[in-house]
Amino acid sequence: MGGKLTGKVAIVTGASSGIGEATAIALAAEGATVAIAARRSDRLSKLAKRITESGGQVLSITADVSDEDQVNVMVQKTQAEFGRVDILINNAGVMLLGMIDGANTEDWRRMINLNVLGLMYATHKVLPLMKAQGEGHIVNISSVAGRVANAGSGVYNASKWAVGAFSEALRKEVYQSNIRVTIIEPGLVATELPQHVTDPKAKETTASFYGSVKNLESEDIAAAIVYAVTQPPHVNVNEILIRPTEQER
Repeated sequence: MGGKLTGKVAIVTGASSGIGEATAIALAAEGATVAIAARRSDRLSKLAKRITESGGQVLSITADVSDEDQVNVMVQKTQAEFGRVDILINNAGVMLLGMIDGANTEDWRRMINLNVLGLMYATHKVLPLMKAQGEGHIVNISSVAGRVANAGSGVYNASKWAVGAFSEALRKEVYQSNIRVTIIEPGLVATELPQHVTDPKAKETTASFYGSVKNLESEDIAAAIVYAVTQPPHVNVNEILIRPTEQER
C-alpha cells in the first residue's frame, strides 16, 4: 500500500475498538505497518484480517498496557518483527466518572494505571529505539477533560491533565532527538467509553450528555492523528483539540 507513511512502523494501543481501531485502519491506509495491541484478542484478529485484506501489514499483540511487563513485550515484539518503531499511538484508556465523595477507589486506580501509567510505560520503552533511529513520533490521546474540569469527573480530569503535563515535559526532553510529541484532545466521540462507567448516577448523566449532541466518530479522531503524523519532519503539531460542533463544554 502506497501512502504518506510507507516504510513507517506504528504501534496503536487500545486498538480493539473505537479510536484505536479507526486509527490503525487509517495509518495502514497511508502505508504504515501497524502493530495493534489490546486485551481482546478476538477483536484484534478481526481488525488484523480487515487490514491485511486491504493490502496492509499488521501484527496483533494481546496486551494490557497497565502492566509494564506486557508493554515491554509489546514493544519488543514490534521491533523484532519490523526492525523499528516510528510512531506510538497511546490510545488505550478508560473513563470511569462519578463524584469524588463516596467513589469506588478501584475506579481511580484503573484510570491512573491505564490512562497515565500505561501511556508512560509505552513511552519509556519506545524512547531508546526512537533515539537510536534519530526520529519518532509519540501521540498521546487526552481529552477535553484534560483542559476543563467538572464535578463528577475529577479523577478522570486528573488522569487527562497528567497526560498533558507529561506530554509537554516529554516534548522538551526529546525534541533535540528529532522526536515529535502530539496530544489529541477529543470531545464527545461515539465509542464504548461511556459504557464503562460503573456509578449508576454518573452513567445516566453521561448517557444524557452524549445523547444531547451529534457525537464525533472515531474516524474523525483518526483523521486528526493522521494529519499530525504526516506533517513534514520540521513540523511538530503539539496539540489538537477537537469537539463536536454542538458541544459547548
